[in-house]
Amino acid sequence: MAINLQKGQKIEIGLTKMTIGLGWDPNEGTGFDFDLDASAIMIDSDRKLITEECFVFYNNLQSPDGALIHTGDDPSGKNSDGDDDEAIIVDLEKVDPRAEEILFVVTIEDFERRKQNFGQVRNSYIRIVDNNTGQEIAKYELDEDFSIETGVEFGRLYKRNGSWKFEASGIGYRADLAFFLEKYYKGQIIK
Repeated sequence: MAINLQKGQKIEIGLTKMTIGLGWDPNEGTGFDFDLDASAIMIDSDRKLITEECFVFYNNLQSPDGALIHTGDDPSGKNSDGDDDEAIIVDLEKVDPRAEEILFVVTIEDFERRKQNFGQVRNSYIRIVDNNTGQEIAKYELDEDFSIETGVEFGRLYKRNGSWKFEASGIGYRADLAFFLEKYYKGQIIK
């Protein structure tokens, strides 16, 4: 039986191999297709990106340590057919030892031109699936009204005393993918 998580709830994972599935349904009649993008950000104890390659998204589908594998972009959001829209396969045994957290965020591509935000999206969730059994372990359904937000931190895996835990975050931002890179990047970003 899967655990239904509430915002801010933390659980012990007890798994090393899992899939983080993310899903959403854009409201009908909103004009353009919605291109929502799932990303994973591996950060260290200073809450900074370990390396640029540890930012896993549609243009970088795998972390250098092989711990995170993005299964690919669904640019229209129509490929899921009731299942996950995008997914990231996680192997905690391979995670770079400098990693203390892995953030899972979803952003809306080209939101300004298309005039889109998470207020036009329903049934948003993040879930954890045990890769050995295929069973859903936990799920967090975002029920907040993100009326102006265009980027949401859905959840995070984090390490405490050598053990991995998961927190259902549900933190919204009026931001795009570049915002998250800037927020966690150690170096200078040239625009």
